[in-house]
This record gives sequence, structure tokens and C-alpha cells, in this order.
Amino acid sequence: MNRQWLYAKQPQGKIGKDTFEWREVAIPEPQPGEALVRTRLLSLDPANRAWMMGKTYRDALQPGQVMSGFALGEVVESRAPGLAKGDLVEGDWGWQDYAALPARQLTRRITEAPIELLIGPLSVTGLTAYFGLLEVGQPKPGDTVLVSAAAGAVGSMVGQIAKIAGCRVVGTAGGQDKCDWLVKQLGFDAAVDYKAGNVFRALRAACPDGIDVYFDNTGGPVLDAALALANLRGRVVCCGNVSQYDVERPAPGPMSVPGLVVVKRLRLEGFIVMDFYDRRAEAEARLARWIAEGRLKAELDIFDGLETAPDALIGLFEGNNRGKRAVRVS
Repeated sequence: MNRQWLYAKQPQGKIGKDTFEWREVAIPEPQPGEALVRTRLLSLDPANRAWMMGKTYRDALQPGQVMSGFALGEVVESRAPGLAKGDLVEGDWGWQDYAALPARQLTRRITEAPIELLIGPLSVTGLTAYFGLLEVGQPKPGDTVLVSAAAGAVGSMVGQIAKIAGCRVVGTAGGQDKCDWLVKQLGFDAAVDYKAGNVFRALRAACPDGIDVYFDNTGGPVLDAALALANLRGRVVCCGNVSQYDVERPAPGPMSVPGLVVVKRLRLEGFIVMDFYDRRAEAEARLARWIAEGRLKAELDIFDGLETAPDALIGLFEGNNRGKRAVRVS
């Protein structure tokens, strides 16, 4: 049987177990041009929640469909040229054991890296950090780079890449334990616990020379503070808005826009990682080399069993993870 988690209903406020529904159906048969894929690893990301709120860069989730999600799997049967049984592939086929998909929706992975690295650090998560910081943020040696949600999958990699680029790096995270981990284990220069209160004052103390690049994963009060502390011609990389995803009613945007943006000549730019996919081989090669050299630590937080996916995603929004959270399905 093909075990699946369905998106059952739109949450009013925080997601809960009743947001999802378990179902078992027959394993699909691949049609000409398709491959049958068995899921090995399932990525859990803040974007999973954003898709429930409405149309973004993709259509909104609709109740009754398989819960969407990026996955890594193995071809068990192929009726598509270019794909063979045993090939490792990635794609967006969601929270289920098996999926039959057209070959154009699958990306074949050929690498000697451990499979766990392919669900994040050497795939979408790592590419998001790499291109978002280096291409959109354009840091220069000596710049001060601020990263929100710095203990998360993307943020933890952004901070380390910024250090490789010669920057001074400050992160925000929830709780002193995470802040200590960022500084002592990942090499951040400073970290601010946003739960401790008065984020602006704490960031001003941690960034005495202002902020040149802010990598924004959260929006909310940290964005407000970063705009106020930004240096002339600072850059804001708009990657996510996680502080407003798992709430009943998102807060209004920062009142300092456009005033501070104009006066300080700031550049706020959003991006989608797929914008840079024509250069992914180059980026993944550099990321793999940095990991092999010990310059980039890939923290993995993996749950076992498809049945754990809802709890793992709920915990992600409760701040229970460090680094990349995923589910090992098979």
C-alpha cells in the first residue's frame, strides 16, 4: 500500500494534528513517460505552512490533496527515457511512500555524498543559503551580516557562508542554548535571543557598526530592528516570513518602509531559489567542498517514519530544531 498524509483543512492559527489526515491507497502504476519513485527522505520546511495560506510562487494547497513537500527517492520502475531502476531522484511529490511522476518533474542526482546531505545542505536548503547570500546580498569582506532564524536549516548555512566570505556575522535565534550553539559550534561572532525581549537594543549592542546585509527569514520585529540599524546602501535579502506563517492573522508590515529605505538607499530584494537553478552544479560543488574541508557544518535533524511528519512539522514552528529537519521514510 501507498501510505499518505493528506492536507485535511486550512488551520485557523497554528497547525495541529487535525491539519492532516492519514490514508492508505494502492501504489500507483507509472504511465509512459513516467517513473514510479519510492520516497527515501522528506524535507520539512517553513514554506510547507506558507503554502496553506494562499497562492505564493506555487498554487495554494487544497484540502484533500496529498500534503506537498520536497522529497528524495529511488526509482523502482521506469517507463521514461533517461531514468532507470535504482536511480536517485529529487522532486516535489509530497508526504507519501510512492509517486508516479513524469520524468520532467524529477531531477536525477549523481553524487558520492551521503544521501542525508542531499535533502538539504546539498540541495534546495544549501542552494537557498548560497545564492540568497552571495548573489542577492552581495557581501563584501568586513561587512556585518545579520541572519534571522540563524539556528534553522537555511540560516545556519547562511551564517557560515558569510564567515567564509570574510564577514562579521550575527544571528538571532530563540533561546540561549541556540545562541550559544551558533557562536561556539558554527563560528558566529555574536547571537541574540529574540525571546529575551528588546530585540532592537540587543541587536544594536551586537552590531555596533551597523548592518550591511540582513538575511531575513522571519520578518516581524527583527526586520524592523534591522532596517533601523542598516548602514547606508545596506542590502536586505528577503527569503522568508516565518514569524507570520503559523498565526491566525499576520501582522501589518514594518512602518519604517519606505522611509528608512529611501533615506538609507536600502535594497530589499526577494528571490526564489529556482531562479538560479542553471548554476546549481557550481554551487553544490562549492558547498560539498566546504563541507569536506570542515568549513561548513551541515546540521541534520532527522525523524524516522512517515507517520512522524505532522509532529515534526509542528515542532519546527515551535522552534525545536537545529539545522535541517527531515523525515527518513524508507
